[in-house]
Amino acid sequence: MWSAVVSFYTTFFYEPLFNLLVLIYNILPGHDLAVAIVVLTLITRVVLYPISHWSIRKQKMLQDLQPKLEALKAQYKDSREKQAEAQMKLFKDEKVNPLSSCLPTLLQLPFFIALFQVFQNGLKPESLSVLYPFVSNPGGLNPIGLWGLLDLSHRNIPLILLMGAAQFWQGHMLLQRRPPIHTGGAKDEDMTVLMNQQMTYLMPLVIMGFSWTFPAGVALYWFMTTLFMALQQWYIFHKDGHKNKTQKDAINTPTDFGATS
Repeated sequence: MWSAVVSFYTTFFYEPLFNLLVLIYNILPGHDLAVAIVVLTLITRVVLYPISHWSIRKQKMLQDLQPKLEALKAQYKDSREKQAEAQMKLFKDEKVNPLSSCLPTLLQLPFFIALFQVFQNGLKPESLSVLYPFVSNPGGLNPIGLWGLLDLSHRNIPLILLMGAAQFWQGHMLLQRRPPIHTGGAKDEDMTVLMNQQMTYLMPLVIMGFSWTFPAGVALYWFMTTLFMALQQWYIFHKDGHKNKTQKDAINTPTDFGATS
């Protein structure tokens, strides 16, 4: 059964993405593999845009509910059962599923793993044996990209630092969007805020350490996909903030009748 799963994954995820990378590499003037990686990452982000957009929306909805959730924790701090019932009622009333934001991530996971393997193994000559008949075999992929400035087959420290910075920006953006909590100073609130802050600073370090042993091709993909996701997240938050401000201004602006009465 496991071999069938691997075969399905290879046929429907790895091979199409690898062939697309080689196709882009063949088409690009100069056959720059780094630019091909950026283009492929952008294409996959566009394809996965509806899923990631939905995921960010759900994360934002859960964040907006945090003050109410923390208030329920403070109100029912002596009864875990009543606290859970009140939280489930809140989710039902607000039409929010606390697990819904995890589903898009799971749906994107096969693409992430496939792209990761494409950039990790794609420089090996034997990897070209899986090319489709309509994709020309370039005979090999030149690992020197960005017009000779970047060797994609070896570790690149500046790319790793950029990757960590993009991860920090994305996480810090979520932390900034967290609504203020006022529930009388419950200890759980301080612990939750502290954990979120720690994860914001810790995750970039973990990812940077994780990528230390990988070639620059993997780091370039990771940096670009994190940057695109962070930009999408910023756009959604900025758009929603502008929309909420417009609605608030419309409510607070007196009508002509009210101004003359």
